[in-house]
Amino acid sequence: MSAAESSASTVLASDHAKTSDFEAREFGFWLYLMSDAIIFALLFATYVVMSQNIAAGPGGKMLFSLPHTMGETFLLLCSSLTFGFATLASMARQKGRVILWLIVTIALGIGFVAMELSEFSGMIAAGATPQVSGFLSAFFTLVGTHGLHFSFGMLGILVMMGQILTKGLTPPVLSRLYRLGLFWHFLDIVWIAIFSVVYLPGVL
Repeated sequence: MSAAESSASTVLASDHAKTSDFEAREFGFWLYLMSDAIIFALLFATYVVMSQNIAAGPGGKMLFSLPHTMGETFLLLCSSLTFGFATLASMARQKGRVILWLIVTIALGIGFVAMELSEFSGMIAAGATPQVSGFLSAFFTLVGTHGLHFSFGMLGILVMMGQILTKGLTPPVLSRLYRLGLFWHFLDIVWIAIFSVVYLPGVL
């Protein structure tokens, strides 16, 4: 085998290894996302079963504020849109625009988390703690799990911004950005389900 053939063979083997690595990571990500979907499905099922078990505590009509929840939903949907803009900018290799849209996404995410924490603190101050009833236990567990996932998503965006600034829009970085975007949009879908299953029936 000539030196040129050996070099070409080495390059092909390296490209194949990189492709296999990307495919393995994508497969692992989808497994994680499916397991997360199962977890949320179980939490939704638990909430539906416990939603009428208010014991001597308050129910959704007394606790939920539809305008407040719609404000949270607006921030979350806007953050999904801005992440989409960041993804489009990354496809055009516009590094500065990617960072800008990710910063806007983080700002919207902070607003959402602040509103959620405000809601939780107001409920707890009114005595509506998870120990009061099965309804409140299921509510805090479901919504709190979503909020925790969302907070980890914001941390992931910060890490992603650091990688883009230091490494640029390389194929591995872009792959991580797209997977993070799928995770972010998945959380938006979960929130729409929470709005439809928890808040909307609770105030009607």
